[in-house]
Amino acid sequence: MAKKKPFVLRIDPDLLEGVEKWAADEFRSTNGQLEWIIHNALKNAGRLKKSGKSGN
Repeated sequence: MAKKKPFVLRIDPDLLEGVEKWAADEFRSTNGQLEWIIHNALKNAGRLKKSGKSGN
């Protein structure tokens, strides 16, 4: 498994609140929810590398 790279994210408080609520509804952490959102956005845009790795 690849090591995850930490980084700072500045986000509008209302957006963060929405992500936190969505994450709780999906039984994910906020970080896990953001990863899931980004993964799906990249997949839908056809920008994921072909690695055979599936998302959540």
